Amino acid sequence: MAFIGLCDCNNFFVSCERVFRPDLEKRPVMVLSNNDGCIVARSNEVKALGIKMGTPLFQVRDLIRRHNIAVFSSNYQLYGDMSQRVMNILRQEAPGIEIYSIDEAFMNLGEMSLESLQPFARNLSARIRREVGIPVSIGVSPTKTLAKIASKLCKQYPALKGGCLMYRTQDVEKVLGRFPVSDVWGIGRRSNAKLQAMGITSALGFYNMPPEQINYLFHLPGLRTWKELHGEPSIGFEDVQPDHQTVCISRSFAKEMTTLEELDAAISTFTSKVAEKLRAQGQCAQQMSVFILTNRFREDAPQNYQIKTTLFDVATDDTLEMSERAALSLRQIFKTGYAYKKAGVMVSRLMPRRGVQSSMLDNIDRLRRASLMETIDAINKVEGNYTVRLASQGEMDQFSARTMTSRRFTTRWDEIIDVKV
Repeated sequence: MAFIGLCDCNNFFVSCERVFRPDLEKRPVMVLSNNDGCIVARSNEVKALGIKMGTPLFQVRDLIRRHNIAVFSSNYQLYGDMSQRVMNILRQEAPGIEIYSIDEAFMNLGEMSLESLQPFARNLSARIRREVGIPVSIGVSPTKTLAKIASKLCKQYPALKGGCLMYRTQDVEKVLGRFPVSDVWGIGRRSNAKLQAMGITSALGFYNMPPEQINYLFHLPGLRTWKELHGEPSIGFEDVQPDHQTVCISRSFAKEMTTLEELDAAISTFTSKVAEKLRAQGQCAQQMSVFILTNRFREDAPQNYQIKTTLFDVATDDTLEMSERAALSLRQIFKTGYAYKKAGVMVSRLMPRRGVQSSMLDNIDRLRRASLMETIDAINKVEGNYTVRLASQGEMDQFSARTMTSRRFTTRWDEIIDVKV
């Protein structure tokens, strides 16, 4: 029997902050979204206070003062580097890994012996905590869906020491009987609503449904999840990440924007970042969309949402070409009299750079532009983001209010931790 492991970093953003601040252990900690607007990560102590994920910061200011909660703005440079350190250890220990998110990765454990799996998971969890400082929960099971459930058990039961092997039918059914069906990977809101209407609240209720009924009500995705719960692998393992189908950069602004000039700088910055991501992935885009929207939470202000989609004659990853087109799109959708709270740029219809079809009518020197983009990327990689940028482009951080960001302990020499002996 082949097994799959799932490594899930516990309260990842909070754990990253605690690595370099041991005084934060046992103290309630929360991390905020890009514009310090909502809560995106919570320590167990914050969860125990009843504060929900996504809660606006202004709603819990009294609780923050009352319970001495440590509050941080999101520090994605730190989180990204810490994630990479965890993933590097997984690559060393497992025959293959599939990165699922910044704080989760599946491991293909191949034909490891049954008796070695539990010690493997616990030893790996201990190594990551020792070498990176991040607590992780590792679930091991015959399928991805069961591995995710097993990893959640580690968080609930410290006695498992960060590693849980779950494969026997009686154990699976016992766990599913106490596991909410809404928390099962693959059960979305619509499917959960159907199940709740049928009186099915536990994963075991879904597990015990006949496959014919599952297929009729939830079609192939639901049947795939049902099979996974029964120990039948139905979700493939990808050692190599598939090509992205879209790339999107969007931000909520610290303050609402009412002028074209403000939005122009934001869109230029977002477009530059999208183009950079495309080049890093070796892809080009045939289609680009620019969108702007007002603050939907302000009932006292007029609402407006606009989007403009455009096609390129030749698929591109060129910052100059894309920014020029994005600026034109913005001018076509911008309307005065509105306060815009969020904007973004999304590209789609992606294809490998080597497969781009040229055009006889193309008036851009693609080879020279590619050399220019390569040089810009090389300089920015060494000297830092936005060292070389368009005149129309502003700094990314000016569009969000991250006033409580911790130091970038692992990526900036001038912010490295101080040690006194």
